[in-house]
Amino acid sequence: MKLRCLRARPAAALLLLALAACGGGGGGNDGPLPTFDTSAVAAADPGSPLPADWRSGVFAEIFVRAYKDSDGDGIGDLRGLTAQLDYLRDLGVSGLWLMPVMPSQDGDHGYAVTDYRTIEPRYGSLADFDELLRQAHARGIGVVIDYVMNHSAAQHPAFVNSRDSSANPWRDWYVWQPSKPGGWNVFGADPWHNAGNGYYYYGAFWDQMPDFNLKNAAVVGWHHDNLRFWLNRGVDGFRFDAVGNLVENGPSAWESQPQNYVLMDQVRQLAGGYAQRYVVCESPANPIPFATACGAAFAFGHQFDVINAAKGDTAAVQAVAGYFATAPLGMATFASNHDSFAGQRLWDQLGGDQARYRMAAATTLLQPGTPFIYYGEEIGMAGAASLTGDPKLRTPMSWSGTAAGFTSGTPFRAVSANIATQNVAAQQADPNSLLNYYKALISLRRSLPSLSQGSYAAGSAAGTLLTFQRVAGGERSVVVINYGTAPATATVGGLPAGTVLANAFPPSGTDLSTDAGGTLSVPVPAQSVRVLVLRS
Repeated sequence: MKLRCLRARPAAALLLLALAACGGGGGGNDGPLPTFDTSAVAAADPGSPLPADWRSGVFAEIFVRAYKDSDGDGIGDLRGLTAQLDYLRDLGVSGLWLMPVMPSQDGDHGYAVTDYRTIEPRYGSLADFDELLRQAHARGIGVVIDYVMNHSAAQHPAFVNSRDSSANPWRDWYVWQPSKPGGWNVFGADPWHNAGNGYYYYGAFWDQMPDFNLKNAAVVGWHHDNLRFWLNRGVDGFRFDAVGNLVENGPSAWESQPQNYVLMDQVRQLAGGYAQRYVVCESPANPIPFATACGAAFAFGHQFDVINAAKGDTAAVQAVAGYFATAPLGMATFASNHDSFAGQRLWDQLGGDQARYRMAAATTLLQPGTPFIYYGEEIGMAGAASLTGDPKLRTPMSWSGTAAGFTSGTPFRAVSANIATQNVAAQQADPNSLLNYYKALISLRRSLPSLSQGSYAAGSAAGTLLTFQRVAGGERSVVVINYGTAPATATVGGLPAGTVLANAFPPSGTDLSTDAGGTLSVPVPAQSVRVLVLRS
């Protein structure tokens, strides 16, 4: 949620006034209008302490508010997250994506930003954030933060100014019309909102989330300064929200417009001027083109095929086999996230069937892409039984069998419906738990360059059997996943004749050899995974 100015940016930083002054009226404002920081920020790369391959690892998506409370106020915070970094390191992740950590008007999810250059006070301070970076980097973990370029909060000082009058110098930072445009329907609703002064502003997601005018070069430049502010502090990259909706060219041209790719390519180049940074974009309607513009994009749609394959749907198995035959290998894959339109929590989608759950996890972690694990997914967290919509997915992390594992106070939201059984404390010591299954697969992925960075070859589906190969240098991994409820044998051809492939997963598996024709027969128990490795 950010805005740009029509005027040249002042050289000195302007102080952000109290949000109470940002109510913003319709036609004019009797008091002084709020200001905000528009100072230019020059690039000052602090370098990167992370391993060169950190971006090819597994990421965890973290909702700070729901992760761990350090002070008993019932709200997760940065110090709480920092205290759990050893857990995340032991899980095996090499990166964190933090949902918005900047101050926000919504008071919860964070996507209505009121200040782009500081930390939400309930999460802590910039010093707390800097300490999180230091501690994460010391463990080889990168930190990527959410950035909302499409819109700001209505309480952001730039919009308060813009709304004040048509003569205000910040007016063109947002999208205005002197009368209500007709014929618009965005996400099932009219995106034009009456400002109470005869003018209408555009806000596709909420009337309290006005869209920036990203055709205004000053607005774009201000966003770039904000990005450099965080990159200069050592942030390892960004996840960009709603990149398909940055620019609108009419009532039938508001999704994935040409200007959006240009804007994100500029951001990718900006981040590329810093060492080892990562940019990933959210575009549910059109993800693959943004993988080029941004450098990476979430593989929306693929997650439903993965989940349906885990249920034994043969058409979905076929779709999973073919996805990376055409999709870029750097797609960001996931099984669930914080948005209900992308599906409920994985546990709920699979009805608590742990065998199917493991198949979905294995598919996501062994195929190409950069896998993102939604917090709590690794222990099988369910949504909150008493909630609906997005809040149902954003419950406090189940560290123990009660809310006390999350906070010593009263949690800000209802806890997971299955907290009594699916929690970290109960699973850490159980070698057969979901948590330890995730750890084993992530460790396997990290140990084999073919799985973490390799190409994709020979993707094939035969009923409920999926086979594919991953290749890096002289290492070739053969992966077989049996989604079916009966044992099966996969036939893999085109391998060197009379060659032994070493068992890599599961630990109880045995080595196998190809026959004289270079064919490998792989027996696979019901709902299980085999990984075998050939090294030349």
